[in-house]
Amino acid sequence: MAWGGWGGGGGMFGGRATAPGLPFGGIPSELMEGATQILKTEPEHAPSNITFTQRPNAKERQRLTLPKLLRVYPGWVVSGSFLAILISLVMQVGPLLTAYAIDHGMGGTSRHFHSQRSLTVIFVCAVLYLGSALVSVWLQKMQVDVTGKLSSRVMHDLRIRVFTHFQRLSLDFFTDEKSGVLMSRMTSDIENLQQFIQDGISSFAIQGLTMIVITVVLFSLNVTLAAWTIFLVVPILFALSIWFHSASERGYLLVRDRIANVLADLSESLYGIRVVTSNNRQHRNIRNHRHVVGAYRDANLYTGRVNSVYGPATIMVGILAQALLLLIGGHMVLNGQLTLGYLVAFFLYLNRFFSPIQLLTQQYTALQQGRSSIIRLRELVETQPSVDEVEDALVLPTIEGRITFEHVSFGYLPGKLVLHDIDLEIAPGESVAFVGPTGAGKSTMAKLANRFYDPTEGRVLLDGIDIRSVTLRSLRSQLGVVPQEAFLFAGSIRTNLSFGRTGITDEDIEEAIDVVGLRELVERLPQGLDTEVHERGQTLAAGERQLLALARAFLARPRVLILDEATSSLDLRSETVIEHALDRLLEGRSAILIAHRLTTAQRADRIVVIDHGGIVEMGTPSELLRAGGAYASMYEAWLASGGRDATQPE
Repeated sequence: MAWGGWGGGGGMFGGRATAPGLPFGGIPSELMEGATQILKTEPEHAPSNITFTQRPNAKERQRLTLPKLLRVYPGWVVSGSFLAILISLVMQVGPLLTAYAIDHGMGGTSRHFHSQRSLTVIFVCAVLYLGSALVSVWLQKMQVDVTGKLSSRVMHDLRIRVFTHFQRLSLDFFTDEKSGVLMSRMTSDIENLQQFIQDGISSFAIQGLTMIVITVVLFSLNVTLAAWTIFLVVPILFALSIWFHSASERGYLLVRDRIANVLADLSESLYGIRVVTSNNRQHRNIRNHRHVVGAYRDANLYTGRVNSVYGPATIMVGILAQALLLLIGGHMVLNGQLTLGYLVAFFLYLNRFFSPIQLLTQQYTALQQGRSSIIRLRELVETQPSVDEVEDALVLPTIEGRITFEHVSFGYLPGKLVLHDIDLEIAPGESVAFVGPTGAGKSTMAKLANRFYDPTEGRVLLDGIDIRSVTLRSLRSQLGVVPQEAFLFAGSIRTNLSFGRTGITDEDIEEAIDVVGLRELVERLPQGLDTEVHERGQTLAAGERQLLALARAFLARPRVLILDEATSSLDLRSETVIEHALDRLLEGRSAILIAHRLTTAQRADRIVVIDHGGIVEMGTPSELLRAGGAYASMYEAWLASGGRDATQPE
């Protein structure tokens, strides 16, 4: 049965017939009505308006702070603040109702306790108490809903901002920084911040407002007792809080750094699991990970010790304060200076005064974690790319492909040059192979041409235009790069082939398949071009991944093609196919070929031998072989190692 026969009902599900054998061909007719009803409940989403520019706009250049993140949504901030105020007020009704019930319903105002009793007063106070509790619950439900929506939107914006900044950063940043550390910024740091916005800010606001409201109520109940509370207890608690702030800030910054190291070590171990297994290094990995996790544990132990001092200390201060105030207040009741109901209410409020302090102690941990996270995220988004566009960068016009290295010197580390005063010009349509020993600077030349790095000295020109003066988008849209290790994204083969350029048609893909020699592979796969490849293309052989990378470069239609060891992962048969495909790929294009396999270099118009950071010799393949210099020696060594003689007809 053809799968496409299920989708013939038309409408939004039957607009295109699907080919037999695909895993999905439409909604079955008996399920169409139900599916349509489900779709009616789906929210409408506006089309994406995300744009990318190499230089951040004014909003993205603003310093990353929590208030600036929140003020994007003033409606929800105001609603949350208003609800916090209402909750703080409603929650303080209970003790006043209790005091009224004691004094006017139980006889608490008289020395003869049973002289004033009124069950009606007690009942009304109880009903009002219950009503205030229900209102408080309803307000808190609304407040949680508002803060949940606010935190989700703010974190969505922050994730997009951080990810966009990743796209702007230069290659050296990702070379120097561990991927696990960057992952921790996008995961644990942002999740900590989200938790703080959703729960921490509202709790801080409610508890802080509660303390203010209670302070006012305490003074209205009895000035003497309130003065003892505020002027004796609060300064001690304030001093403890200052110490806790300083000590915990150091601890939580250390925790954020240590968890980043844990994730980095985990990421590296997972990516290198094949190497670990093949070399029986599991024990070494476990031992190393134990050290990393141990450092993270030590950081958590430090913060735990700080919390273990601050929490019990504040509790003890509260207990001692209540004991002192009970002595003073009891004396005042016995002398008729204070009613029993007001004393009970004062102690109920006093408990509520110390309770926010305990809750704030717990929430302060979330505050410090959130603060540490935003500091780390701020450091990340304030990192400037080493390769950036100038303020008035020009759009590079369509180029002919003349590449000029003009007195170029470059070093990855300060004071240590890899290339020294390189002068070289590649004519439009000319293919030039860079050969030489490992570490000589061949790949570095290609990276400078594509502006992955900028020269330490000198200039790189395209058609006489300094590539530092043009936009990176217009530059790289005319340059195609095939790296030594082909990278494939999780998705279908069709998606990976179409990655380099928008608007690619099925006819374009079919042409690339034939040019590169992918037809046999595509026909062998169970779902052809729609076959899914796993993360990093691990379900395919290295040579197959390289063929796909070459096809992707062909589909991008670049004016200049850079092949960095593009044939190094291929077997002899695939190499022969690729070499014939290179003739099509290089036709009419300037090309830089980084080659260890000299059969690939022999197909270039010109060969440049690089060693010790400089050009040793250059010329056509035949000229260099006749000259008997460095390239001729390399070629003899190539043949002696079993390499194919590219000078002989195939």
